[in-house]
Amino acid sequence: MKIKSLYISAGQKNAGSLFISIGMMEILKRNLHKVAFFRPIILSRDVRDKDIDFILQKYELDMEYEDAYGFDLDHIESMIASKRSNELIDELIKKFKKLEESYDFVLCEGIRREFLTPTIEYDLNMLLAQNFGAPIINIINAKDRSLQDIYENVLIERENISSHESSHFATFINRVDEKSYVKLKEKLHGIDANIYILKEVKELDVPTIGDVIEVLGAKVTHCFNSCNTRAVRGFKIATGSVESFLNSIKEDDLVIVEADRSEIILGIVGAFYSKEFAKISAILLVSGTELNPNIQKILFGLKDYNIPILSVPFDSYENAKKLSNIHSRLRVESERKIALSLGLFNSSVDIKAIEQRIQTHQSKVMTPMMFEYKLFEMAQKKRKKILLPESLDERILRAAEIILRRDVADIVLLGDEEEIKESYQRLGLDLSRAAVIDPETSPLMQEFSDLFYELRKEKGLSRQNAKDAMTHKNYFATMMVHLGYADGMVSGAVHSTADTIRPALQIIKTTPDVTIVSSLFFMCLKTKVLVYGDCALNQDPNADELAQIAISCARTAHIFGIEPKVAMLSYSTGESGSGVDVDKVRQATLFARKMEPELEIEGPIQYDAAIDKSVASLKLPNSKVAGEANVFIFPDLNTGNNTYKAVQRSTNAVAIGPILQGLKKPINDLSRGCSVKDVVNTILITAIQAGERG
Repeated sequence: MKIKSLYISAGQKNAGSLFISIGMMEILKRNLHKVAFFRPIILSRDVRDKDIDFILQKYELDMEYEDAYGFDLDHIESMIASKRSNELIDELIKKFKKLEESYDFVLCEGIRREFLTPTIEYDLNMLLAQNFGAPIINIINAKDRSLQDIYENVLIERENISSHESSHFATFINRVDEKSYVKLKEKLHGIDANIYILKEVKELDVPTIGDVIEVLGAKVTHCFNSCNTRAVRGFKIATGSVESFLNSIKEDDLVIVEADRSEIILGIVGAFYSKEFAKISAILLVSGTELNPNIQKILFGLKDYNIPILSVPFDSYENAKKLSNIHSRLRVESERKIALSLGLFNSSVDIKAIEQRIQTHQSKVMTPMMFEYKLFEMAQKKRKKILLPESLDERILRAAEIILRRDVADIVLLGDEEEIKESYQRLGLDLSRAAVIDPETSPLMQEFSDLFYELRKEKGLSRQNAKDAMTHKNYFATMMVHLGYADGMVSGAVHSTADTIRPALQIIKTTPDVTIVSSLFFMCLKTKVLVYGDCALNQDPNADELAQIAISCARTAHIFGIEPKVAMLSYSTGESGSGVDVDKVRQATLFARKMEPELEIEGPIQYDAAIDKSVASLKLPNSKVAGEANVFIFPDLNTGNNTYKAVQRSTNAVAIGPILQGLKKPINDLSRGCSVKDVVNTILITAIQAGERG
């Protein structure tokens, strides 16, 4: 029987219900198109529930906020107090079942522990899960609890679920300290295969600037990209002299200071730019005063200035008192914490077993979000080492941290270690798990120069020019990939496409069965993913090259779970047209069929006949590809590049690429206008490509 819903129940406060909901939602959204989220009880109809808002926004669920909850706390208490519990449960069941009828799956996050009152008992969770017909995921908070206490809690929860004749799906024991982890695993061994133990990660409890802004109602007077996600590990009130205060600051401190203490503020900025001092997280100006205009000029005139400045009307000690009660929470924009959470979840949980137990059907629908989640899943299975030469670019550093926190690939950065560390700490990032290699001091430099000389001496390359080439990061990085020091490389955020590809062509070269490097874009439309090639590299390929591009695109599509049906595009379909251009496509189709006899390929074919079944039934009624194509090969760069951009802009499709193919080892090029998300996706794709090569 296929499970259509799950009910998450937490027995203690701060157990991590949202954390588990996020982990489960990732699994569901990789496999299913229409997923709903439901909470039986929220605190108030006048205040939006943070968990519901988070899930709806983060996972772009196709549902209204009002459909995502049952009733507020006052209504529940009123119904129970007036002995109308059965009526209440009946109303909740109707709301829940309505979602089940409309969606592939409903994830329900049960009643919070803090909502329980003498009127509302914990067993209401069990009763609702039973009546919803939803198997239960129970969460146990292990923080500051003994092994025996946790063990007994597991047994009690199992008995409680059983006594209510509910179905137990899994138990998550959350926030287990490092010392207890192994002992707890041993103690629980043999009880139940569906118990997952998740370690306490202190970073998830550390508040951020976003938390500070929310608690204090602070005004942001200066903020750089993603500064709200920066960690705040401590609070310091600026008192005394500059000299004594600077000695007291620590990494990620929030400095509380009066705006008229110009010498302290300038001292903090100086320390921020110095390698000798810790990097604070933010400056909090108190008492509602503003900085001196000349100090403002200095601050805003600094290059790469990265200290957020906040402002509040209260004095230092009043703010310090409020901050002492601050709590961390996950927000949609908390990419760093979300990445860390998902990395912990995926490394602690048997994802495949959960998917099998849910028995999710393989939907033909593939949304952009589903495809991107699939990339994380596939990359994690491959676990490859990806090299990033452009290690001082902020987008590269932010993407690298997400990859490391999600624990899906290893990262190598090129450059001076101190300079790279200074850059990521200034941004409030943690890339301590990344390997750093400085080409200028690396013992590999001589080996790489000698090998490059041997590879290119017949082309007229001198030893000195070979050595000079290796001082270019892209050449050094490409040689690292060539010799197996890394599995793949991503560049192009700063460098041109030519600077990224030229070293690969000279060093790595193409696979034995192709003579041309080509590219493709994954075009993620609303409900499906198409492959477009070649839209970035080859200006006017001949018939043989076009056939190779088609074969390469089909192979890449297959790697990423798309069973290729290839359309060789032209202005004519079948035998209806003639001319140099259409004849080239016709010939290329014949070449491709000889190279890959089993490949489903059609050409020449017009775009409408390739993608629309009604048009296909008229123009090519007996074709296995027409109307169902998912790999589209354009006859030249002009057509391909214009088409992908037109589709992207007019349909809001997510275009992932260009992805390079045909090389012996994966090298991928970024657009210089790329976003952090683009970099993350390209790293994932490179890791997956590398995994296919062993």
